[in-house]
Amino acid sequence: MIKTIIVADNTESVNVPDDLTVISFQTYLADYPKLNEPKTRIINLCDTEHYLSRGYYCSLLAEARQHKVLPSVSTINDLREMANDSLSGILLRLPTDQIGDIAEGESISVMAYFGWVEQTEWRKVARQVFEKYPSPVLVLNLSKDQHGLRIEVARGAVGQLDATQFELFNQRLVSFTQDSWRHGSREKRLRWDLAILVDPNETHPPSDKDAIKLFIKAAAKEGIHAETVTATRFSQIAQYDALFIRETTAIDHHTYRLARKAEQEGLVVIDDYTSILRCCNKVFLHDAFSYNKVPSLKTKVVTASSDTELDMLESEFSYPMVLKMPEGAFSKGVFKVESRDELKAKLDELFQHTALVLVQEFLYTDFDWRIGVLNGRPIYACRYHMARKHWQIYNHGSKRFSSGGFETLPTFEVPKVVLDAAMSACSIIGRGLYGVDIKQKGSQVYVIEVNDNPSIDSKVEDKYLGKELYKIIMQEFAQRLEQRGRD
Repeated sequence: MIKTIIVADNTESVNVPDDLTVISFQTYLADYPKLNEPKTRIINLCDTEHYLSRGYYCSLLAEARQHKVLPSVSTINDLREMANDSLSGILLRLPTDQIGDIAEGESISVMAYFGWVEQTEWRKVARQVFEKYPSPVLVLNLSKDQHGLRIEVARGAVGQLDATQFELFNQRLVSFTQDSWRHGSREKRLRWDLAILVDPNETHPPSDKDAIKLFIKAAAKEGIHAETVTATRFSQIAQYDALFIRETTAIDHHTYRLARKAEQEGLVVIDDYTSILRCCNKVFLHDAFSYNKVPSLKTKVVTASSDTELDMLESEFSYPMVLKMPEGAFSKGVFKVESRDELKAKLDELFQHTALVLVQEFLYTDFDWRIGVLNGRPIYACRYHMARKHWQIYNHGSKRFSSGGFETLPTFEVPKVVLDAAMSACSIIGRGLYGVDIKQKGSQVYVIEVNDNPSIDSKVEDKYLGKELYKIIMQEFAQRLEQRGRD
């Protein structure tokens, strides 16, 4: 049996059935926990506006006493942080039939009691907000712009409700304690919380929506509650135990800053900021491959487009040559030049944006290997074929045939020389999740680059392993979280 206790600043105003216990904070402080008490749930109705207030301590003590409490301390802190951040808000994208009628630029405010609002058109929205910030009373300020529905969430105080509002609140309190909490969640209790960072507006995200759903399902089987977040939740990352980046990364970008902040907060992060730093810069990869004897194509780093520099390049490379920006993903920032004039013009253009450019010998192959590596071991393998009538996997100038075909293979069917090269390259980077791009010509292999945050799309990279691929990655999170608890 589970006992529900309501802790309130004004116990006489709370009107609930006799089988529910209503006590003051002083009573909860002095008389609990009790010897041999049953499992206990606390609904904290005390005012939590101020740090170290009675309401704050009520939730803090409840967690220390292993009482399930609403709101939790993390929720109290999240709401306080949002109150201090004028740019805070949640951006939701829902079908128009699931949100109320609100004009662009208009703003309305609704009161939510345990995730329920009086206005039926906003109930689905209120429920979603309550799942993120479970609290007895929330004030939802709703507005809409060209990107979607924006919700600013604020803490609501029971003591500030008027008579009509308080009557509705009491009704929902009774309903919540007798329905939602009494019957409890049917879901398996999960030990950890994982944030999956995504950008809903990204044209070529590392994982499509179906793959993200499979990651979330696989996480639950490993005891991890996973949910997608966007960069707008940057300040709240500390409420999670782990971060999985499924947004294209860059160094001068929020993905790098968020990975660094998450690691500083003690989260398990894939991919970690060191991996982002190393993988996103092709200059680092070129030097690292050279010093560690990783097989790769002949490459030079140039700093100018003078005649002397062009003469040097033409003495070492034949046309066509490949020019690469130090940072780029999905074949962006990579160019092929066929003549000295093209070489000069493209270098002049690139040096307006970067101090260094990589020049690499051109090697055409019908496909590139992509070997997925996690914590030092291969977990999937693909052959990505070149886009139609193009020399790269991705053709960003084509609308119909923007990428080539693919073949997904078990890793045991991959030539050993390819796997060895992939493992050698990853050993330089770290122990994260990487995609190693490799060209093969006969018995010779050449590592092109190591990508942090590699593509994992449904029915592509998972075509051989299926759901097992997502399980392997979530098991790695679970193992790291277990190890973190031991350290």
